[in-house]
Amino acid sequence: MTQAVVSATEVAIKEPPEIEHLLTFQEYLDYEVQPGVLYELVKGKLIPMGATTHNHTNIYRFLVHKFQRYFATKKLDLVVTGLATGVRTEEKTSRIPDVVVYSKAVWNKVRHRPGAGVLDFDEKPMLVIEIVSSDLRNDYVIKRNEYEVVEIAEYWIYDPKEKRVRVFANPSNEEG
Repeated sequence: MTQAVVSATEVAIKEPPEIEHLLTFQEYLDYEVQPGVLYELVKGKLIPMGATTHNHTNIYRFLVHKFQRYFATKKLDLVVTGLATGVRTEEKTSRIPDVVVYSKAVWNKVRHRPGAGVLDFDEKPMLVIEIVSSDLRNDYVIKRNEYEVVEIAEYWIYDPKEKRVRVFANPSNEEG
């Protein structure tokens, strides 16, 4: 049997793995955010949202403008926001959709909350719109499933590359 001699500088000391702290929903609401950065809470992890492209920004602003004009013309008690309202989808998950439509009654409850003014489980929006960016699976599968589970009435996915809108209606919210 042979023995190798290794100098102390060549021996790597393994650090114990860092234990990740998962945030509670309340910790997320209280989190002091970095100015100009939006964060989603995904299964307790704080995830910074990527910067939107100029095209992405123009699309959601256009949609918000069209909805606002329509609501005003029809005198509807509805509010639309763009990248400003969070939607809680799981115990430790809150999404910030590109566009959210909800009642003025809900808006009056939420508008003074810090951060993205997150809608809780009992404050469901009527419509959530996501504009597809680089992560197709996130919008088409993960978020779609989350919005369906919490019974969001409608979920639209706009894909600017395909120039297509997909509309998903939750059957549990249909009248009739």
